[in-house]
Amino acid sequence: MDQKILIVDDEAHIRMLIEQTLEDLEDEGVELLLAENGEQALELIQKEEPNLVFLDVMMPKMNGMEVCQKVKKELKLSHVYIILLTAKGQEVDRQKGLEMGADRYMTKPFDPDEMLSIAEEVLKI
Repeated sequence: MDQKILIVDDEAHIRMLIEQTLEDLEDEGVELLLAENGEQALELIQKEEPNLVFLDVMMPKMNGMEVCQKVKKELKLSHVYIILLTAKGQEVDRQKGLEMGADRYMTKPFDPDEMLSIAEEVLKI
């Protein structure tokens, strides 16, 4: 079964950085999908049902918290593993993200090696 990772960030250079971090996984048959806002992310999640989503919190149209809540609580796609990415590292923000259904919370700037090892762990590669 092919696996998919969705990278969601409104900043193109961050999407590209995450994509470069994870591109070695393509050799393992992992498809990388990209979205630049929450609405686009939600559409892709419904259509593609990625295994893993790296989801920026602060974005236009629909923020990452809203996307996460819709995916986990309304669409009931509990098998989609969501990691919220944010510059807000306070405990209260982390707690809110986990309440919305996020499986994990990472603060920016993130460590590319950590991101890759988390992806491998989630996808069991």
